[in-house]
Amino acid sequence: MQLEVHEKQKRIKYIRVLEKFLTRTMSLLRLENFDEKLFKERCIKNFKDLSRAESMDLNSPYYEHLKRFIEKVMYYVYLEEEEGSDDEKMQNLLLKEANNLQKEKNNNSYRKDKHKNSKFDDGY
Repeated sequence: MQLEVHEKQKRIKYIRVLEKFLTRTMSLLRLENFDEKLFKERCIKNFKDLSRAESMDLNSPYYEHLKRFIEKVMYYVYLEEEEGSDDEKMQNLLLKEANNLQKEKNNNSYRKDKHKNSKFDDGY
């Protein structure tokens, strides 16, 4: 029992760190005066926070996409250091990915009405 609780705590901590990385990255990407240097510094700092948390296997498709998004962000951060690339293109691409992630997360929270036809009664 104690081992199971400990595993759940590790899992929750890992999920929270993943979510923090996403929200922090999205807030940086959405800034009107996007600063590439600041973005790189903060992403590296956030990734260090992420690496301190013990990695867990998450079976949800949302979390798998989130992990891929983090890998993509770090790829662009280190790619930019090696060779100059288009900042705006990278920003738009990452922002689109982040928005799709949020959309996927929100999709899971909506439920379909089972009996939506029975609610509509026009009197016939």
